[in-house]
Amino acid sequence: MDFKILCSDLDGTLLTFKDNVSDFTIAEIKRIKEHLRIILVSARMPQSMTYIQKNLGIENEPIICYNGALVLHGSKELLSTYIDMGQIVSIYDMAEEVGIQLGLYSKSEWYVEMDSERVQKEIKYTKTLPTYRDTKETIKDWTARKMGAHKIMLMGNKENTDILFPVLQKNFAKTLNLYRSNDTLIEIAPKSVSKLTAIKLLLQEHESLNDVIAFGDNYNDMEMLQNVGRGIAVANAREEVKHIASDLALKNSEDGVAHYIKQHILI
Repeated sequence: MDFKILCSDLDGTLLTFKDNVSDFTIAEIKRIKEHLRIILVSARMPQSMTYIQKNLGIENEPIICYNGALVLHGSKELLSTYIDMGQIVSIYDMAEEVGIQLGLYSKSEWYVEMDSERVQKEIKYTKTLPTYRDTKETIKDWTARKMGAHKIMLMGNKENTDILFPVLQKNFAKTLNLYRSNDTLIEIAPKSVSKLTAIKLLLQEHESLNDVIAFGDNYNDMEMLQNVGRGIAVANAREEVKHIASDLALKNSEDGVAHYIKQHILI
């Protein structure tokens, strides 16, 4: 089947290393990019994606940031969906009760209260620096600017994360996507958007989801992989993701996406 669009998640999927793509991946994307639109789809913030876009030579394409809450084409904003301030305040209060820190993201802004091992990892892998300030300050500032969050990251330890996650689910499951990315991290995004809704938004005339091939590894990729023409899970993907995928690629650390492209696209 001939595809018109290739969509790929970044962390654990297209990225061979934790912070970048390999030369082999760059070569394969360059080989096909005149024939397919290559769209990066991630939970990352814009500037943590644009350096990868540049390395791949696809800066002329849109990017889907924050799991679909922000869609950009160059400097043009195609879609922006916020978690509203009331919800941010409630989440902050609940997190503070159990001693969990918030990372607040909006467009190209990223605020954390203090440095931590998790923050340092995020800096290293995403090549982006946060602004350190009290969360109450950020709430005050965003309220005045009539803004909200595209993503909230809750950073705790296993014990307090175990306590907080069910409380958040009980209060916000109807309006927010709550996603436990590991034992100590909870990511929160608006429920009305997803990687799939953002891909649908970017379809042009005479294009449908059947024209899309997509790659992913995690729970937030499942809806995308299930609904496109061909959804590929990398070998390091979660079992549930592999189970619903139409095909499997090698691990991200083995250039799985690039090998799959080489074997199946425009050969």
